[in-house]
Formats: sequence, C-alpha cells, structure tokens
Amino acid sequence: MVTKTKKFCLILHNLRGAHNVGAIFRLADAIGAEKIFLTGYTPRPIDRYGRINKKVAKTALGAERLVTWSGLTRPGSLFATLRRDGYQLVALEQSARSVDYKKFLPTERAALIIGNELRGVDPAILKQCDTIVEIPMRGGKESLNVVVATAVALFRWFDR
Repeated sequence: MVTKTKKFCLILHNLRGAHNVGAIFRLADAIGAEKIFLTGYTPRPIDRYGRINKKVAKTALGAERLVTWSGLTRPGSLFATLRRDGYQLVALEQSARSVDYKKFLPTERAALIIGNELRGVDPAILKQCDTIVEIPMRGGKESLNVVVATAVALFRWFDR
C-alpha cells in the first residue's frame, strides 16, 4: 500500500458539490487516506437526520462506507488537535505564499485542506497552514476541478 509509512487525512471545507465529495471519497480510498473531515457546509454521506446523501453515494460507490469520516461545523479546534498529533497542515490553493506541488514533500503526517470549488480555501484557514501548495496552470483557465486537483497532488506525494 502507498501509505504504509505516511499517515494523512483530508479536510474538505465548504465544498458545495456532493458529487465532488463522493469522488474525493473514492480517491481517498484509492490512495489510503486514514480519514476525511467534512467541515463547514460540505455535504456529508449521511445527513443530520441519518439519511443517506444519494448524490455523495452515487459518485463514492461505497467508498463513503470504507473511509472513516466526521463532520464538523468549524475546523479551528480540528487544526489544533491535528497539530498536537504531529500533522502538517497543507492547503491546496493558489496564493502568494504557495509553492509548486512538485517541489513539496509532506512529512510523515499530513492533513491536506481542500476548499470551496469557486472561492478556494478561506484566507483565515490559509493563515493557519504550515504550507500552501499549488498546481501550476499553463492554459487559459486558472484552476482544475477540485477532485482532479486533489488527485494530482495526492498521487504525486504518496505514490513515490
């Protein structure tokens, strides 16, 4: 398995698309993530009434039952807990502080933060990150789909 020596989790903050969330669950299972934290208004596989979110389930194809997850409204205390447990906080975002994702190698424990499909990672969250990485864009568009960008970064970092 890719992640025998490294532990990592994903933090999805304020994603809008349930299909994106489901696809990231499949990705997390494929790469061996230990957990996904769904924060803010990110859709959950199970809603607050205990009902299955059919849109998440449609693209997750069962991965939402294989990958451990939890939902939190605010990620602030999560960041403190992860830091205390030795996790490096890494945001995938375009920023004046960002470094090329190919030049970055996560530590033994890392938490990758993924933000809203349109607005990206909240600036207040970026301030709390140890590192901000970005995927350089060569074409006319500014960014990739959130699932594609997450896959590119994770397979680069953890499939070495």
